[in-house]
Amino acid sequence: MHRSIITGSGSYIPEIVVKNSDFSDNEFYSDSGQPLDRSSGEIIEKFSKITGIVERRYAKPGIAAAEMAAKAAELAIIDSGIDRESIDQLIVAHNFGELNSAGCQTDVVPSLASRVKKKLGIKSASCIPYDLIFGCPGWLQGVIQADAFFKAGIAKNALIIGTETLSRVVDRHDRDSMIFSDGAGACILEYRDTDGADAGIMSANVRSDCGEEIDYIHLNGTHKPSAKQEPRYIKMKGRKVYEYALRHVPQAMKDCLDASGSDVKDLKAIFIHQANEKMDEAIVKSFYGLYGITQVPIDVMPMCIQWLGNSSVATIPTLYDLVKKGNIAGHLIEKGDIILFASVGAGMNINAVCYGCL
Repeated sequence: MHRSIITGSGSYIPEIVVKNSDFSDNEFYSDSGQPLDRSSGEIIEKFSKITGIVERRYAKPGIAAAEMAAKAAELAIIDSGIDRESIDQLIVAHNFGELNSAGCQTDVVPSLASRVKKKLGIKSASCIPYDLIFGCPGWLQGVIQADAFFKAGIAKNALIIGTETLSRVVDRHDRDSMIFSDGAGACILEYRDTDGADAGIMSANVRSDCGEEIDYIHLNGTHKPSAKQEPRYIKMKGRKVYEYALRHVPQAMKDCLDASGSDVKDLKAIFIHQANEKMDEAIVKSFYGLYGITQVPIDVMPMCIQWLGNSSVATIPTLYDLVKKGNIAGHLIEKGDIILFASVGAGMNINAVCYGCL
């Protein structure tokens, strides 16, 4: 049996550490332009309790999305041992393209994937690079897409990367600006014979709602009325996103796991998009509740949001790489383990993948 196997992973964690206390001097406003009626200290404290974020990482000046992507990809290639010239699909998930400084015009020509191919020194004309924009679930959608190409006989090896510099599209007068961060994660996916093992991508599930949900995460001007209204920044209707995610993500995860034929009790780990600690915990609790399980298994959900923040498309591949290489205390995945990937984000889009470790 041939299945899509992750044979290598890599991540790039930016060097600049930004602590919650670094936002103490910020003036925060509501989306209607009114000053928030609490001090910055109170806002930050409440933010930390809800999101779990204590610090996040920002890319250094001069380092943009394609550079981070290439660094993560190089580590994934080395980890897998693959000949880079044998890569058929080079997929780069992102949302804002190449941003070299805060407020600059986005740059997606040529595509980030094409730039990464050049940076990696790949000469093969059969390596097809392209970008994928699907909100925060972009990297996982790239994995699903590569798996489909494999099954169609179009490709055998793929490099899938998630990269983002959200620090360059945040409004410092919006408290949600503290959520976002920068980073990149990558994996090598190969279509291999599993020698009868129940391994590789076992099932996938995708959902998209583009009615009123389309405005839950969008671009808009700064919250501060007296400030210049250009450029536009990433904006999020936090409560709407939370309600949407809790309503639909658990069921998407269940549908995916059920389609794989795996038992929920055999699930070793859930790699969920690092969006918000409380939201992720609520999603996983609801997911188990759909099986009549009231107690979530201990250590089933590794997290890195506390120190890396929300780097959008980069959160899941970065988290997977950290766990795979033993860099998240109390978490380790091994051959034979069944894991579940899940994400939700702008669109609004949701996806999930059930994967057997080989």
